[in-house]
Amino acid sequence: MKKNKVSSDKAIRERAVEAAKRAVDKKARETVILQLSEVSSFADYFVICSGDNPAQIKAIAENIEKYFKKSAGIKPAGIEGLSHCRWVLMDFGDIIIHIFNDETRAFYDLERLWMDAPRISF
Repeated sequence: MKKNKVSSDKAIRERAVEAAKRAVDKKARETVILQLSEVSSFADYFVICSGDNPAQIKAIAENIEKYFKKSAGIKPAGIEGLSHCRWVLMDFGDIIIHIFNDETRAFYDLERLWMDAPRISF
């Protein structure tokens, strides 16, 4: 059972797309949305992106958090990694955001790990 079910499948998808757009607004690179609903029981979507440096990674995370708070009054269940900004993970229940630096993203390679998950265009 998924935790923190925020709303309908369509609304969840729209929020994942908007989160990706907020990342791109802060110049995130290689932004990808993976639909996990058919291959995972813990989240419907991953939004994965990269930042060039800790300040940019933090700005991306803050912009996404601001979007969720303003648009739907949703606070994250947790945010991890802001102290070092190599990999920031933001848990919004059905949507999990991963913001990486290049080295950490290449090491964990979540897109390969979840290669069965469809990619969502935005």
